[in-house]
Formats: sequence, structure tokens, C-alpha cells
Amino acid sequence: MNRLLFNFSPWLDVLAIAAWGGLFLYYRANGKLFLLIHPSYMWLTVVAGVVLVVVALLKGMVLMRQARRSTVRGGSGAPHLRIFPPGIGSLLLLAIAILGMVITPRAFASQTALDRGATDTLTVTRVRPQVFRGSEKTEDKSLVDWIRTLTVYPEPDAYTGQKAKVQGFVIYPPNLPNQYLLIARFVITCCAADVYPVSLPVKLAQSRDTYKADSWLEIEGAMMTETLAEKRQLVIEAKTIKEIPEPKNPYEY
Repeated sequence: MNRLLFNFSPWLDVLAIAAWGGLFLYYRANGKLFLLIHPSYMWLTVVAGVVLVVVALLKGMVLMRQARRSTVRGGSGAPHLRIFPPGIGSLLLLAIAILGMVITPRAFASQTALDRGATDTLTVTRVRPQVFRGSEKTEDKSLVDWIRTLTVYPEPDAYTGQKAKVQGFVIYPPNLPNQYLLIARFVITCCAADVYPVSLPVKLAQSRDTYKADSWLEIEGAMMTETLAEKRQLVIEAKTIKEIPEPKNPYEY
């Protein structure tokens, strides 16, 4: 087995490099790269994918030339002593790249949002607005726009009666009554490892059981102030609720 791995080790390197380059380009082609990285860095990922494929091709050409010379000279030297079988690292990288093509990436769900803490503010470690701009039509604000507005001026009474129309996925907060749910989005600043959830409470006219957790909704209503979980908060009093499909790119920036 070790002898077989030693003979094919250089080609495993080529396959692993090509597979990772192909994986980057595959995710870009099928739109799944949006789930993994901020759009500002996608071009870097695509460039890396192309470079890896080119490197794999060049390395493959070099190996074929070396193989022809080795045949003419009558074989290669004895293998070196190794702790691990040769090529095991490349074999693992190749297996992971293949799994990446078989297993489709999915957007984070409501349980992840609860685990990471869905809030209506941006904490110190997160990207904060540097400029505040008012909007003539409050119903044109996205959920993240409302969160940024609250970060600049957090008094909820300032927005009472303003119209709202936001889209997001449903979270069932365990500390809120059954008449309330959270409408949430994940914000990505670099890659999937640093996404964080933001949300606003929504007051319903009926039980939240009507809407499944993780389902996507478009909610129209008016802003109001309520005290929930011993905290005064800006709440959307829903007037109309429409189920919508999950967006191709579910993250905000």
C-alpha cells in the first residue's frame, strides 16, 4: 500500500490541487459562493481557483516529462523512510474537495441565530455605521437598515407609527410570548465563519405557530414600542404577512 501511494503521490498532489481549484470555480458557477464569502472577495476566490487549476496542469505536464525520462533510464530511486504514508495529506485534501462538490452548502438557520444571539443592535466588534442618512419612505428600509438606524439612535419611541416592510427568516425566541416572533437576517462581513444575526420582534394578530421557523416572510406593518423580556424594544406590528422563497443570496452586508 505504501509503495502504491509512493508511486502515485505526485499525481495525488496534482489531483488535490486541481480539485480545490475546480471546487472554487464550481461554487462560483452555481451561485453557492454567496453562502460562503462576501461578494467583495469573490474575485479573489475565482482567481485562486484559476491559479490552482493552472498549477495542477503545469505540474501534471512536468510529471509526464519526468515519467518518460525515468522509463528511458530504467526506473527511479528507492523511497525515503517516512512516518506517515506518502501522499496521505493530498489524499485527505482530495477527499474533502470531493465532499465539497457532493454536499451542497446551505445558509445558516434560526437555531444558529439563537446560538449566536439575534439582536436589534450592532455590537462593538461588528461593523457600525459611520454616516446616518434619513429615508423619505421608511417602508423602503431593509431589516439591516432598521438595525443600523437603531444603532445610531436607539430610542424606539422615535419610530412609533412609521411604516415598515422587511424580509427575513423566522426565529422562535423562547423568551417571548407565543404572539411574537423574530424576523431576522444574517450579516456577513468577510466569510461564513463571521456571520452574525440581526433581528426585530414582530407582533402577530395570531399565534406564531402559523409560520414555521426558518421560513421566509415579507412583513408589512407599523413600528411600535413594547417591553419584551424586560426591555423596551422597537417592534413591528404586522398588518400583512406574505411567505416568500429563500433568496438566492440570503445574507446582508
